Amino acid sequence: MGRGSPIPPMLRRKIVEQYQKGVSQRKIAKSLKLSSSTVHNIIQRFRESGTISVRKGQGRKTILDARDLRALRRHCITYRNATVMEITTWAQEYFQKTLSVNTIHRAIRRCRLKLYRSKKKPYLNMIQKRRRFLWAKAHLKWTVAKWKTVLWSDESKFEVLFGKLGRHVIWTKEDKDNPSCYQRSVQKPASLMVWGCMSACGMGSLHIWKGTINAERYIQVLEQHMLPSRRRLFQGRPCIFQHDNARPHTASITTSWLRRRRIRVLKEEGCSPDLSPIENIWRIIKRKMRQRRPKTVEQLEACIRQEWDNIPIPKLEQLVSSVPRRLQTVIKRREDATQW
Repeated sequence: MGRGSPIPPMLRRKIVEQYQKGVSQRKIAKSLKLSSSTVHNIIQRFRESGTISVRKGQGRKTILDARDLRALRRHCITYRNATVMEITTWAQEYFQKTLSVNTIHRAIRRCRLKLYRSKKKPYLNMIQKRRRFLWAKAHLKWTVAKWKTVLWSDESKFEVLFGKLGRHVIWTKEDKDNPSCYQRSVQKPASLMVWGCMSACGMGSLHIWKGTINAERYIQVLEQHMLPSRRRLFQGRPCIFQHDNARPHTASITTSWLRRRRIRVLKEEGCSPDLSPIENIWRIIKRKMRQRRPKTVEQLEACIRQEWDNIPIPKLEQLVSSVPRRLQTVIKRREDATQW
């Protein structure tokens, strides 16, 4: 409970009930996540008056009333990217009151709001948004069964992680410059490029290399990994191959190779990772890499292959089945980025 917040009657009743059962005040405070002084005052009032009700006018009055909190909530929702300092400056001018940053921080929590780190999404200009909308509208009538015939493919970059795990460290004010409290970073960490493909039927082949890729090299990857994966996963059934609009994918020699092989291609619009389920697979594997923290490139490659093979079939079916909902969200949000 924040400072100055009234204790609900139900919570006061629980405190008295546990006290009557012989539970110590310290254990009561710990179990109900209250301060020992709060529990002591409630029990002391019950001893003296035999009641748990609070006398009228007891306790410090809040600086911001319910009407002020509604105005604060509207302002925070309208300006979601504002800092607490900026909100405090606005509140002082709007309410004509002396307010501190801590007071505004507590008031924001009373408004049932909380400060979170914003999700990172690619920037979309008006042309890209329009193309996303048209692509989503053109494929909106596809059923889940048809999306399960798509062989999704993509590349991703994995880096060897250095330093301690996480962004937070426990310290005192005097220890903030202690070397053990620093988070180390490397300017150019060792990395690997990974190409993979997947469908609702299972995981396809994985190809790992160092450096960049061009059209000739991409065609070799398709011959050595995409074609065997398509035969193994679909077993002769018709399927659609998907890749994004990267330069090696849209090169003339790549397009000619796909046409000669009579491979039907589903091209996605640029800056649309939220429409491809394989992007969720990369996210899962990168989260596993942050947990396992491989120290060398060899360990990184082994971990990637192991986690790639451990993706369960129900997870793949769930991701592929979510594609129609993703398209509906694109149309609903007027071509903007989705939550996926």
